[in-house]
Amino acid sequence: MGRQLSLVLYVLAMVGLIVGLDVAFFRGHFWPRLMLNVGIVLVFLACYLRFLKHS
Repeated sequence: MGRQLSLVLYVLAMVGLIVGLDVAFFRGHFWPRLMLNVGIVLVFLACYLRFLKHS
């Protein structure tokens, strides 16, 4: 149960960061917004694979 909860919180943090940055800075800019969102997901994925996968 603890691992699932930490994964849910991790995904919620990622979604919150993406939505917050989209609303604050990139409203109406499709391509920079898309590139930023893909970059954030890749960084979160790299951190997950490096630090959280084996815990």
